[in-house]
Amino acid sequence: MSPADLKIKIFADGADKAGMLELYRSPIIRGFTTNPTLMRKAGIRDYEAFARDILAAIPDRPISLEVLSDEFAEMRRQALKIAAWGDNVYVKVPITNTRAESSLPLAADLARAGVKLNVTALTTVEQVAGTAAALRGGPPAIVSVFAGRVADAGVDPVPLMREAVRIASASPNVEVLWASPREILNVLQADAVGCHIITVTHDLLKKLPLLGKDLTEFSLDTVKMFRRDALEAGYQL
Repeated sequence: MSPADLKIKIFADGADKAGMLELYRSPIIRGFTTNPTLMRKAGIRDYEAFARDILAAIPDRPISLEVLSDEFAEMRRQALKIAAWGDNVYVKVPITNTRAESSLPLAADLARAGVKLNVTALTTVEQVAGTAAALRGGPPAIVSVFAGRVADAGVDPVPLMREAVRIASASPNVEVLWASPREILNVLQADAVGCHIITVTHDLLKKLPLLGKDLTEFSLDTVKMFRRDALEAGYQL
């Protein structure tokens, strides 16, 4: 299998402008996501200036941008402001605030107001069901399930993601996104269970051309790498 054979949409996850623009030239990349953590790591200091700059450069593919507040009234104000920056904007709203209070009433309210949402940081079937119901009948929306973090907890995320796709099928405007993949295998798993989208970091995207690589050839490449590095390091025994 090659990347062109995948049914799932690949979104690039990051906040490096040069990297985003390079990936924008690839037809394989169907959209972009970012978050405050990625933006901080990228050294972004002015959130709005960065967002508007990227939206001006990438006006025709979905871009998810997150609210910053922990208070729902302020989240709503920020969501409406962000949504007005472009037709391709999806506003990221976390499934709860830091006090574990549900944001689903806010999500339903914003959906009724016509805001395209990406409800993020979900990890349970119950959260998926509640979110899909809150968004049903509204504008296009995304439910981001952090399958990678589920796997980090020692739980197989595949049954969860399969169930998430089944639940979301009752809300035709809602797409399920496999978030935080750890390896290229996750792309195949997400594709197999019918997820609509997977976010892939810029570093992991560099491995995408390895999809379908002959394993015997891969073995030989590894042996050559070890030999090359030993020679270049000047090691002797």
